[in-house]
Order: sequence, then structure tokens, then C-alpha cells
Amino acid sequence: MNFSLSDEQQMLADSARRFVQGGYQPEALWRQFAELGWLALPFDEDDGGLGAGLVETMVLLEELGRGGVTTPYLATVVLGGGILRRADAACRARYLPDLMAGDLQLALAVDEQERVFAPENTALQAREEGGGFVLNGRKTVVLNGDQADRILVLARTGGEPGDQRGLSLFLLDPHSPGVTLTPHRLVDGHRAARLQLDGVRLSADGLIFEKDAAFEPVRQVLDEAILALGAEAVGALSVLLDDTVEYSKTRKQFGVPIGSFQVLQHRMADMFMALEQTRSLLLAATLKTLEGHDDARQAVHALKARIGGAGRHIAQEAVQLHGGMGMTDELAVGRYFKRITAMDGLFGGADQHLAAFARG
Repeated sequence: MNFSLSDEQQMLADSARRFVQGGYQPEALWRQFAELGWLALPFDEDDGGLGAGLVETMVLLEELGRGGVTTPYLATVVLGGGILRRADAACRARYLPDLMAGDLQLALAVDEQERVFAPENTALQAREEGGGFVLNGRKTVVLNGDQADRILVLARTGGEPGDQRGLSLFLLDPHSPGVTLTPHRLVDGHRAARLQLDGVRLSADGLIFEKDAAFEPVRQVLDEAILALGAEAVGALSVLLDDTVEYSKTRKQFGVPIGSFQVLQHRMADMFMALEQTRSLLLAATLKTLEGHDDARQAVHALKARIGGAGRHIAQEAVQLHGGMGMTDELAVGRYFKRITAMDGLFGGADQHLAAFARG
């Protein structure tokens, strides 16, 4: 298994790093992403995309994580776009051009109260009526839900919560009658919303995939989202480590830099080891998923659990070694700490993924 980047992948990483460090325009960020071709990165060339794969997406997300760039890329391109990549040709032709041009933002509504990262436990109902469907229920933590032009909603069209069969996916206009969105922000400032559906009527054209057959494609997309989140986490954790090491060289106590204290050197060495372990798991999980290994999902579970454990360790050490300034707005450390904290809760926490890993 080759862990080294190709020349093209390295060029992507270098250009993304220059963009992040070069002073981008926040108010035009999404349009710049479209112009750079980053919104078209994972889509097939036949659909107008660049035909890149999971590795290229991970490369880009690591640099965005390193720069602390707040965008709906995960929600729109990885989650929503991941669904559309698996849809039929007519659906792709209708929506992907606008997405890649920066004119369409998406959200994927899967999680429900106490049903996080468990699509099979979906309880939101979609009842067939009059040749269409009527949706009733609630979704929580819908990333980019308050900004999305369309929301993909996972609903139960058959079976009971816990059944993998009987799940269907619908494309919803958030301005439809009966839709209530309550915006909120995550601890790191990213946008999300709670979604309430009360008798929302959709035609049969709103159904993505075949009826009752949405579980597996949604499961695959959620795995890809964890890989993307892992790449962003590696980028953010790299900054936390680098900033902490640099600070230890300039902050003095008892007349000498604190980096000269052996006990602090050991703590920073532990941070480095935790980061490299996370990076290795990210690479392994990405390549195993890309190559279709039997244990690919196990690797994804291991990665998400590691993001929670190692991420928390590195972030807390960075704050503690910076002292009180670590949580102020004057340093980036506090902002990255909040992002890592939010990542731990997205798509299931460390304990949930450890349990899934143990079950095999």
C-alpha cells in the first residue's frame, strides 16, 4: 500500500496551502473554490467534474483544516455531493453543474435525537399518498441546513427503527410548506440547523435511489465524511503541535525557554506521536476504502475513535502548554481547540466507534 502522494496530489496540496496562507477573501470564498475547481474535484469527468478520488479530497481537506477555513465543503461536496454522485444520470445532470459552479449548496439530514450516526435507527416517516410522499418527523445537527438550497432527508418508508431495509432518501426544498429550520452554531462556529417536517408533501420525483434502498449509499457517504473530517483534523492538529513547539521556544520561565524543560519536551513528543498515529490511520482508512478492502469500515471506525482520543489529547496539551492565553481570541490555539472538540461529536463519538470496531 503506497502512502506517498503523486506529483499531481502534491501540487494540489501545495496550491491549497498557498491559497490558505495567501489571504483569501472570506466573502467570496465559495466562488473562489468553484473557480479553482475544488467543488468539481470528486465528480466524474462525464458529469463535468475533475475525476479525482478520495485521496485528492483528503489532501484538500487537510490543508483547509490547517488554515482553519470555515466552509460548507463537508456538507455540500462530501455529504450532499457524495449522494448525488451515486444518483442516476438525470439527477446528476440536473444538480451537479450548479453545485460545481458554486450556485447550489446542499445539506444531508440523517441524525435524529439520540440516534447519532445510526441511519438504521431512523424514525422520521415518509408515507406514500396520492402518488407521492408525506414526511413527518425531526432531524438534528443538519450541517449547513440553514444555508442549503436543497436538503437531502433520510426517512423511513418501511420497517421499524433498527431495520436497514425500508430507508429512502428525498431531495427537499427547504422553503416547502411544513418545513421548519431552526439555525444554530456548533461550538467551533460552523453552521447547522434543526429540521422539523410537519406534513411535507413531495412528489415521487423527489425520491433519490429506489424506495427502501437508501441505507447502503448513505452509509458509504458517511464513511467518506469521516475520512474528510479526519483529514481536516490532521491539518488542525498539525497547527496545534507546531504552534505549541514554537511557543515553547520563546516563552521563558526562570530565565530560560520553557521548551528546555525535559518534562515539557516529553509532553510535546507525545503530541507528535499522537498526531502521526492519527495521520497513519487516516491514510490507511482512505486507501482501504478506495481499494474496497474487507476491513475498510473497521479502519474508518478506528480513525474516528482516534480523532476523538488523540485530538482531545493534542488540543488539551496545546492549551495547557500555552497557559491562559491558549483560550483567548488572541491566539489561534483556542479556535482550533473548539474545532477539534466539535469534530469529536460529529458522525458519532469515540466511544460509539470503538464499540462498532469491537463488534467487527
